[in-house]
Formats: sequence, C-alpha cells, structure tokens
Amino acid sequence: MGKQRDMTIWEHIGELRNRLLIVLLVFVIGLAVGLYYAGPVVMYLQQTPMANLSMNTLVSLKPSDALQVYMQFAFLVSMIMTTPVFLLQLWAFVKPGLKPHETKLTLSFIPVICLLFLVGLAFGYYVVFPLVVLFMTNINVQLGTPVMWGLGEYFSFMFNMIVPFGFLFELPILVILLTRLRIINPVRLSKIRRYAYFILAFIAIVITPPDFMSDFIVMIPLFVLYEISVFLSKVIYRRQLKEDEAWEREYGGVEVQADSEIK
Repeated sequence: MGKQRDMTIWEHIGELRNRLLIVLLVFVIGLAVGLYYAGPVVMYLQQTPMANLSMNTLVSLKPSDALQVYMQFAFLVSMIMTTPVFLLQLWAFVKPGLKPHETKLTLSFIPVICLLFLVGLAFGYYVVFPLVVLFMTNINVQLGTPVMWGLGEYFSFMFNMIVPFGFLFELPILVILLTRLRIINPVRLSKIRRYAYFILAFIAIVITPPDFMSDFIVMIPLFVLYEISVFLSKVIYRRQLKEDEAWEREYGGVEVQADSEIK
C-alpha cells in the first residue's frame, strides 16, 4: 500500500491506461460474442412479445436494418459483459486510497449493481415492453390500419424502452453510496418522499402507454425500489451514528483536554 502512495502521476496515468485497455478488450470480446449469438436471440426477441398479438412478421424497410439490429444487440451484450469488469478495474484503481472496511463494502457493491441492472432489463422487456406493444397494436386495429413493424424501428424502440430500466433499478445502490458519503440521509429521503413519488410516477407515465393499469404496473416497482433505498439508507445511517459516538467517546475528551491546555 505504501508503494501505491509513492507512485508518481505518470505511473498513475500508466496504471489507468492499462486498466482501460483491459475494459476495452472485454468490450470488443463482448461485441464479438453478441454478434455470434445475435441471430437466434433476435428471433426470440422478435417472437416473444409479438406471439399473442398476431404479429409474426417484421418488415425490413432498409438494407441496413438487419445489421443495425445485430449491432444493437451486440452492443447490449458487450455492455452487460463489460460492466462488472469496468467496476472491478475502477475498484482496483481506487483501492489503495480506501480504508479496509470501505474496500470490502465497495467490492460487495459490484455484483449487486450488475444483478440490479439485469433485473431492470428483464422487467423492462417482460413487463413494460409487451404492454406498450399491445397498446400500440390495439390503436392500429381500432383504426383498421394493417400492422407492419419495421425491423430497425421495432428493435430500436425495444432497446430504448428496456435499457433505461436497467439504470432505474440502480437507485438503491446510488442511495447507499450517497448515504455513505453523508450527502443524504433517511430523514431527508423521508421528507422528500412525496416529491420522489411524483418524479417516479412521472417517469412511469412517460415511458408507458396512457392507461392507468400500465402506469400502475410500472409505478409500484419504482415505489418499492425507493422504499428499499430508504430502508438501506436507515441501516447505513444508524451505523454511521454509532461510529460517530464511538469516535466521540475515544477522541472527544482528548480534544477537549488539548484545547484547555492551549488556552
């Protein structure tokens, strides 16, 4: 650890470069893996939400549609594969500046971050996206318009719909981090609950079809995530208060004595 502290700025830059090269290598490998498995997975993604909608065919409107879909899927796979590697490399880079308990805590965040991101993607794909597709299809049916979906537009719409949920589900981790940094605490989170609910409800309304049931289905998990975040913030905050009390008992009297001697 002492050696790490004695590193020059150029040695730190060199270490950062090497870690970024590792991340870049994994990203390229992820792209290759995504392109290799894109065919069957894209067929699965095409049929699953459309199976109950009498929509068994997507139309390629541009010569580049298929390649665009392959690259979108490959990028998503690469992002999923790269995220834990990026977080590990970032953790290893800042590890020398962390205390032992901070080292263990931040390391434990990595699998949780990855898991929550995958859960968010799954929720967006299996819950939200079918609702949106069903709503859009019903509108076309009511208007008597033939339903034909462009391949590129369909998958672009899908990825734009589900990827944000991967990040929304990171809310508990973000709250834990901000609580550890003493930027927020459960008292503040409780006070702003109504505003937080309003923002989360607004997000749910924006990204779902304009019907109450769809909005409700998306709102509830977001509200639950917020309450989980508040609970985790309470756990961390209580631990911080105990640490502060222990510090006061151990060092507070010493400081008071030192101040009296100076006077």
